[in-house]
Amino acid sequence: MDTIKINKLEIENVKRVKAVKIEPNSNGLTIVGGKNGQGKTSVIDSIAWALGGEKFRPSSATREGSVIPPTLHIVLSNGLVVERKGKNSDLKVTDPTGQKAGQQLLNEFVEQLALDLPRFVQAGSREKAEILLKIIGVGDKLTELDKQEKELYNRRLTIGQIADQKAKFAKEQPYYKDAPKELVSASELIRQQQEILTRNGENNKKRQNLKFIQDQRQRLIEQENELIARLAEVRQKLELNSKDLEIAEKSALDLYDESTAELEQNIANIEQINRKVRANLDKDKAEEDALQYKNQYNALSTQIENIRRSKIDLLKNANLPLPGLSVVDGELTYNDKKWDCMSGSEQLKVSTAIVRKLNPKCGFVLMDKLEQMDLDTLKEFGQWLEQEGLQVIATRVSTGEECSIIIEDGYSESEKPRESIIDNSQKWKAGEF
Repeated sequence: MDTIKINKLEIENVKRVKAVKIEPNSNGLTIVGGKNGQGKTSVIDSIAWALGGEKFRPSSATREGSVIPPTLHIVLSNGLVVERKGKNSDLKVTDPTGQKAGQQLLNEFVEQLALDLPRFVQAGSREKAEILLKIIGVGDKLTELDKQEKELYNRRLTIGQIADQKAKFAKEQPYYKDAPKELVSASELIRQQQEILTRNGENNKKRQNLKFIQDQRQRLIEQENELIARLAEVRQKLELNSKDLEIAEKSALDLYDESTAELEQNIANIEQINRKVRANLDKDKAEEDALQYKNQYNALSTQIENIRRSKIDLLKNANLPLPGLSVVDGELTYNDKKWDCMSGSEQLKVSTAIVRKLNPKCGFVLMDKLEQMDLDTLKEFGQWLEQEGLQVIATRVSTGEECSIIIEDGYSESEKPRESIIDNSQKWKAGEF
């Protein structure tokens, strides 16, 4: 698509301008130079008024002291002729076929910010970012990702604070390595003690039974001596008794009395033991809580990183008007620098690229006060404009060779009254330095 540029312009009696004719370079810089107060800015304001409409009309449009109303005549590269003249400076737009048209036709290809670049330059960084995102068509997606990232960041911040508190609390809790894992029950210890005492009582009964059998044996031996007559009966009883004795003796040898000393000690120390157990359980719970919140924090960090990568990918794949442009945390950046960290020339380059992208049909941009660029930067900027096929008409407080035309006392040099002309040759044009 061919962009529309300014081929010729003639201005008379507008603000400080008396008579100026310019044929701007089709690509690159056309610098309107001159000293302060000579009418340079009036040239820029005149072009904006001619193409932008009444809202760009200067408050005091007619040159002071002139009885002749302002005259504006601009020929565009698409053949349109734009004129403002007469008492009311009425607009007349003639297309190549001779038909008349008006401001509505101009608005189709004239970008408003191209006529008023300071409006973009002075906008907030976030507003600039919104304009860029609107151009590349990812504003809504990036806004949603920003919202998600902010929500996750706030959640992660809260989780992180809780995790730190939990970890600090867990660290401060005492821990007893010698304490059991679960709380000790006094009734359970007493039950175990009673079981041992019961088993020990049974052992005592068995010992008493052994003594009884031994005494019985003695009595029977005595009876054997006394009662020989009853020998057969006694021997039979003796044989049975011997068997019982053998069994009892074997059982008695295997018996072992359990100690209740440890249980008695545990019962006595139960509160102290349980205090240690509770302390250990509290520490374990605190460490578990801290670990849980730490894991949540790490999970949220992963989600945030994924969203940030999505934002980077979204901007990487977008058709940006200038390599190095991006949006970080809702603010416009260029080569990783925010607006207030960019040089003046970088700001103009970024502004020009974005404004040009707003309306690709508009092939020109107006700039005022280009003296903030040194000659090397000016040359680099001009070369970039030529590569981009973009036309910039700018002013600069200078009468040097970088200027395409010099304005002096409201005249371009070629339009000065003849008696004031010293050298009518065209000044050195932009792009040749």
